[in-house]
Amino acid sequence: MGSRTEWSLQLQLSGRVQGVGFRPAIHRRALEMGLGGWVANDSAGVVVELQGSKSQLQHFLSQLLGTPPSPSRIDFVRQRWRRVPVGDRSFRIVPSQSSDVSSALVTPDQALCGACMAELLDPTNRRYGYPFISCAQCGPRYTLLRDVPFERNNTSFSAFPLCSECTNEYENPQDRRFHAQTISCPACGPKLRWNDTWISNEIGLQAAADLLQAGGIVALQGIGGFQLLADPKNSQTLSTLRSRKGRPEKPLALLSSASDLDQICRPSQPENDLWHSAVAPIVLMLRRSEARLDSLVAGTSPWLGVMRPASALQLLLVDRFGSPLVCTSANRSGEPIAIDARADPDLLNSLADGVLSHSLSIVNRIDDSVMRWAAAAPLVLRLGRGLAPLSLSTAEAAQSGGVQLAVGAQVKGAFALKIQQHLLLSPELGDLSSRSGTEHLEETAATWMKLHGARPDWIVCDGHGGYRSSAYAKQLSLSLPARRLEVQHHYAHLLAVMAEHELGGPQLGLVWDGSGLGDDNTLWGGEALKLDAGGYTRIASLRPFPLPGGERALREPRRVALGLLTEAYGFCWRSRVPLSSVQSWISSFATSDLALLEESLVSGLNRPECSSVGRLFDAFAALLGVQQICSFEAQAAVALEGLATQALETGGSATAYSLPLVWSASQGIWLLDWAPLLEGVMNDLRRCIGIGAVSLAIHQTLADAVVNLAKKQRVKQLLLAGGCFQNKLLLELCVVALDQAGVRALWCQQLPCNDASLPVGQLRAVPHI
Repeated sequence: MGSRTEWSLQLQLSGRVQGVGFRPAIHRRALEMGLGGWVANDSAGVVVELQGSKSQLQHFLSQLLGTPPSPSRIDFVRQRWRRVPVGDRSFRIVPSQSSDVSSALVTPDQALCGACMAELLDPTNRRYGYPFISCAQCGPRYTLLRDVPFERNNTSFSAFPLCSECTNEYENPQDRRFHAQTISCPACGPKLRWNDTWISNEIGLQAAADLLQAGGIVALQGIGGFQLLADPKNSQTLSTLRSRKGRPEKPLALLSSASDLDQICRPSQPENDLWHSAVAPIVLMLRRSEARLDSLVAGTSPWLGVMRPASALQLLLVDRFGSPLVCTSANRSGEPIAIDARADPDLLNSLADGVLSHSLSIVNRIDDSVMRWAAAAPLVLRLGRGLAPLSLSTAEAAQSGGVQLAVGAQVKGAFALKIQQHLLLSPELGDLSSRSGTEHLEETAATWMKLHGARPDWIVCDGHGGYRSSAYAKQLSLSLPARRLEVQHHYAHLLAVMAEHELGGPQLGLVWDGSGLGDDNTLWGGEALKLDAGGYTRIASLRPFPLPGGERALREPRRVALGLLTEAYGFCWRSRVPLSSVQSWISSFATSDLALLEESLVSGLNRPECSSVGRLFDAFAALLGVQQICSFEAQAAVALEGLATQALETGGSATAYSLPLVWSASQGIWLLDWAPLLEGVMNDLRRCIGIGAVSLAIHQTLADAVVNLAKKQRVKQLLLAGGCFQNKLLLELCVVALDQAGVRALWCQQLPCNDASLPVGQLRAVPHI
């Protein structure tokens, strides 16, 4: 009987196995090893049926799990072995198997690969100069997907039937486009449109380049939405762009070729590797002082955010223009990015002087990812194209209460979905304060739930009832119905770090951010929490201080500075402050306004208490004359980091002030008392110490305080979370100092460390059933 039977091995694989050329790679490996069978996408990932000798199959399995095809990721494997009659040795890719419920992961969009780029620039290749070139290893994925499994008929490429040449490539196992779902060519693929006219690729690209050279603004249909392009050396054009977008000061990103990158930035090797990766994010790098850019690109910031062309269309246009371009989302400030030239003509025409679009529909809008390299690891500032959807595998998630949806907070909208053994995090969806922002969250969450056939048993949100995401969670939990859970903001931050690093057991974590509602209804943001199976305990905090005028203080650092001074010195603060050294701060107020704010502090009206390190940065930025009023989030803190970084770059030493940890018997927690820090800053201003050196000393003081806290608690590991740790300098100072003290620091590196990671932490808080 042994000579008439052999072994069959069926594998059910889940993870990032669709849209990455996984099936063609399996096909090649099976043929090389003389195995028979088939492979298919299904609603859980990929299923493989292999037939051969047991030793052959064991060798195949060992190779597959040891070196999975790049860039796939196998998270879970289910095996089924059985004896079968001897069969032939043919191996094929068979049609996908689908169901109403899908746990298959959606692959992020992949930037143009080197092989496609070589073909694009090769005059002898039939795809020479073709704006939509891609292969099994690269191209749009999430942005064009309507349904799973990932097959052409489930994407917007379904509108483009393959020509005979593309069909031959698609069906040829020896071709690198074998079963590439986004395959197309000039004969059968999408077409370009300039304004309202369908045109050839050559004419469209030249028209856009000519308009850019003439000082115009072009709206280009990118991978996840329209982008506004402009000449970064043209001050008048940039002024117009900022006015149209309603973005007066926030730095603008650049789109650059590899050859131009070194002319405008000083990338380290890790930054360069990140920039060239398949994610192709906007990477924050130190700028060259000699870079020929108008000041309206990024003001006095020492950094520039630069991305490489992620698509052939972007590459061809940058090449045609001949130098870097400003590249920013085509939207008005606070609104979602535009994705359809025909649906949004008024918006695009109000933002741009010309529109270069095409006939490949964008199904799922997404902004570009933003990253930086900090503390020897990538740091995600915005989770977007190339990174999202982000998936974390977790066996723990499979044991807890069914399908779950978490909807995050407010300023950096995002949601997460738990299905079976994965936590799926959406791209950052922007500010939910506007109606359009809220609708974007609700529509995208509904799309994901439909995509996966998911009906949540739990809806999780922030404990702040005033957030629009919390209102959405309440409404959705009633309409489904589903259980609803509120999770404290800073607790969720630390749970996100634990989820990424797969941590359990008791942990101590530090959360420094702008603000989040605390258990005592004050605004927290400088917290140390001890986490265990029972939840969390607040063990330390920044000493609280008032915010004159409440919410307005979040946009006006000058108000925060007044609250800090009044809390430290009382209403005779003028006798304790070197007024000539803070003249720009005092003069930023009208005399009557300053008097009214002081009256509110005396009366206790509209002066909420906060313990936020983010607001502490604001206060010092105002007192140093750096930023009095902000037009974008964290503007003051970023400016302080820039000054401190420049001071360090020019040989400044990181001396420190004092930020002692004192016990508060009334609150039953330790407090980081900022009063000595404030006094040290005031003394240095009297001595006319440069504000760069002062800013550097503030950063070092905060890092020293982190180490002091870790030593006081006698821990060997400390979690760091919250938006303040987007500050590269602060993070690196903390990590180095903790390491020298024998304490291991852990922070988010796959997930954003800001509020966009909160949904993942919120899911971790759902009780096991």
